[in-house]
Amino acid sequence: MTEFNVKNPLIEQRADPWIYKHTDGYYYFTGSVPEYDRIELRRSVSIQGLANAESKAIWYKHETGLMSANIWAPEIHYIDGKWYVYYAAARTSETKDGLFDHRMFVLENSSPNPLEGEWVEKGQVKTKWESFSLDATSFEHKGVRYYVWSQKDPEIIGNSNIYISEMENPWTLKGEQVCITTPEYDWEKIGYLVNEGAAIMKRNGRIFMTFSASATDSNYCMGLLTADENSNLLDAKSWVKTPEPVFTTSEENGQFGPGHNSFTVSEDGAQDILVYHARSYKEIEGNPLYDPNRHARVQVIQWNEDGTPNFGIPRPDTK
Repeated sequence: MTEFNVKNPLIEQRADPWIYKHTDGYYYFTGSVPEYDRIELRRSVSIQGLANAESKAIWYKHETGLMSANIWAPEIHYIDGKWYVYYAAARTSETKDGLFDHRMFVLENSSPNPLEGEWVEKGQVKTKWESFSLDATSFEHKGVRYYVWSQKDPEIIGNSNIYISEMENPWTLKGEQVCITTPEYDWEKIGYLVNEGAAIMKRNGRIFMTFSASATDSNYCMGLLTADENSNLLDAKSWVKTPEPVFTTSEENGQFGPGHNSFTVSEDGAQDILVYHARSYKEIEGNPLYDPNRHARVQVIQWNEDGTPNFGIPRPDTK
């Protein structure tokens, strides 16, 4: 096993970081840019190499209409021989309501290298409500592709819950959509009642789903849901929430509001890597969403004897 010596922050001013290692040997990176106006991709044969890799804008927000404001949390996936980017977008508005009235959208690219070729808009991923929705991810299990996302249920008090549904294709849901977690513990309800930013890791006979909770300041933190790999993933009772957060602010290490994570693996495949954002200071002027210094960071995941992940505490910035 090689020593993990990737520097933190890995990439500055990239919130909601997503790193995907493809079969072509490249790591692909995307995340929210501070301007919230475009989607960028970069790639490298190493995780550290992503820091200085050339970044290419593959899509820009529209001038008006549905996809014209606050482009958030893109993720890149490779599904059935094509590339897909899931992202959330709001609309320009004379009131702030439109700026935060997000919906979920999909781009598709059939080129072997997603930094080349044409990205085609596949449109909005429709759910059973037209309400605030964001932070979609997708995964395959036992031949079935699932979509997991955050959304505001008009009948539930709070900002966002997490849902799961089977997919008909990479941009269309089918069947029932199931709520698998709502903010219920105190640590999920600081500032806002939020469950968002789900990420999936399958290990040790289980499916682990991390998510983020509370406001996007130093209270932001990660929670964990666990399901048996043989359970019905569309049954809410299959998902068990850990009652305490699993990754939180470390004042000692100068890391504040860690969250909106993804997962990747080390170059040799021997280590599971947590990818997340955090700030290096606590005090924020104005709305935290417009503070640009949520930086992309990485660290090794340890594993407990019972087969569950131990995320530890956010490691300090590299000197």
